[in-house]
Amino acid sequence: MYPRVILKGTMIKKSQQKKRTSPCNYKERFFMLDTKELKYSERRPGKKPMMKGCIELSRIKCAEIVCSDVPIPCIYKYPFQVFYDNYYLYIFAPDNDCRQKWVRALKEETKHNNLVPKYHPNFWMDGKWRCCQQTEKLATGCHVYDPVGYASKKPLPELPAEETVIALQDYVPQGDDDLPLQKDQEYLLIKSSHPEWWSVQDNLGNVGFVPRAYVVEKLVNNLERFEGHIWFCSVVVVHFLSFCLSLQGKEGAFMVRESRQRGVYTVSVFTKAAGSNGEKNPRVKHYLIRQTDTGENTFYLAEKYLFSTIPELILYHQHNAAGLITRLRHPVSQDGNCYQWEVEPEELNLGQELGSGQFGLVLEGRWRGRKVAVKMIKEECMSEEEFKEEARVMMKLSHSKLVQLFGICSQHSPMCLLFEFMENGCLSDYLRTRKGRLSPDLMLGMCLDVSEGMAYLESSGFIHRDLAARNCLVSKNNEVKVSDFGMTRFVLDDQYTSSQCSKFPVKWSAPEVIRYCKFSSKSDVWSFGVLMWEVYNEGRLPYENRSNTEVVESLNSGLRLLKPRLAPDAVYLLMEWCWKEKPDDRPTFAQLLHELASLYSL
Repeated sequence: MYPRVILKGTMIKKSQQKKRTSPCNYKERFFMLDTKELKYSERRPGKKPMMKGCIELSRIKCAEIVCSDVPIPCIYKYPFQVFYDNYYLYIFAPDNDCRQKWVRALKEETKHNNLVPKYHPNFWMDGKWRCCQQTEKLATGCHVYDPVGYASKKPLPELPAEETVIALQDYVPQGDDDLPLQKDQEYLLIKSSHPEWWSVQDNLGNVGFVPRAYVVEKLVNNLERFEGHIWFCSVVVVHFLSFCLSLQGKEGAFMVRESRQRGVYTVSVFTKAAGSNGEKNPRVKHYLIRQTDTGENTFYLAEKYLFSTIPELILYHQHNAAGLITRLRHPVSQDGNCYQWEVEPEELNLGQELGSGQFGLVLEGRWRGRKVAVKMIKEECMSEEEFKEEARVMMKLSHSKLVQLFGICSQHSPMCLLFEFMENGCLSDYLRTRKGRLSPDLMLGMCLDVSEGMAYLESSGFIHRDLAARNCLVSKNNEVKVSDFGMTRFVLDDQYTSSQCSKFPVKWSAPEVIRYCKFSSKSDVWSFGVLMWEVYNEGRLPYENRSNTEVVESLNSGLRLLKPRLAPDAVYLLMEWCWKEKPDDRPTFAQLLHELASLYSL
């Protein structure tokens, strides 16, 4: 009797790494699950599919979703795992429904196997489990495994659409009043008056606070977050979106993004149409998606061609301009086409020197008609291949309070990095040149900007390692953004002095970094406390008259930086919280963001 086919479909498989240093490969495979086996094959145009792997169901010990805290580099963002024999198979589904369907089916077919009592809910990466930090790949899991899980649960009741939010990522509570979030789960919105923290209710009736940035509203009469539509960008910086579309250079390249107003969406489209002077004028136009008050067909753009859903509206305008400057010809994906990686040298024009840093000169530049900051990396300054691999991840970190990395030019020496141009330069210089003219609100706002960018890095599982005022930049609107995140680990010269094995700035470093070279988000928190001290001392250097050795001795004896004259007591209390001896006693950036936002609103 032939086995019965249960599920089949195309997903992405992460290759097994034979060595710790092997690069990860993500390959599209056609998966088939029947009552005997889980198989996957490579589809070849005009040829018979080639079988690439087959796992007997009797060998499977665990099938479960993966709650990732790192950026996912492939186009499918919903991972799950299959643990069999002594191997882990990571599979990436195109959406959460697909992932849950496969996990539910695998659990049902393997529930009578010799299953593991505990499993690892996060990835095995860089020689350790991200969930529990164990360094043995076959170490016992850290979460209890439910062998029936999805199979035994009834579908959750639908919540009122107009008051429902969806979690963009997991959130671990930082206080007694917080509520945990699970990525892609729906929650009932209770209160949304605070700019940073919303009150929500889960399906069990528990109510608590969650960071506003971790959830997105579910739109009435529309697909949930437009899954499967490559033109939709749930969270994106507006200027970076415009850059992505301009980079395409195609008439009608477009994306749909969330607007600042709750539940409102915007279509952004690139056009080369002539301006008022009759000459070509390449630019990005933005159109608000509007809604009528009543009726079944409610959504429209420039003219009242009405549609019941936004995808239907987009489909219509892909074939008809109907009031737009051009029809929507080329959908652009934030995860794919808009990330330019390698920059051609002939496209880059270098201008005047802006300054110099630990990595080399910084020059003003023009690239494809856009002003950029170009960092010329000193030869032998950093490990090129290792850094290039990490820069790929850095490019996909996009937040309004991070300086955006646009690309890398490595085809000639020295290697160049192209960054968003920040008119007012580095924060430390900005503070010194405006000494005596900085208002309390402006100083607090600077700290709030940096905490917002760092909270995003923290939620993305990314460690800065060199947070200081000199590594933050100021825009023409006096907005502060975090720069150079993660780059210090690649420095090969003796720019920084260490008492142990690594290179880092001692006067901004936490005790565990100085003693054990142990970096974490909590060591970044310590550095943030020193950055706040710099802000409220208007750019003064910390421990300016002490050597590194004297600083280490002071920290070991429990001494800390003194309260700045301009710092309110509440702000200095936050600094002291950042400088707790034990990392676990320090706040998270999510907590700091909450506290600073509360002070700013007073």
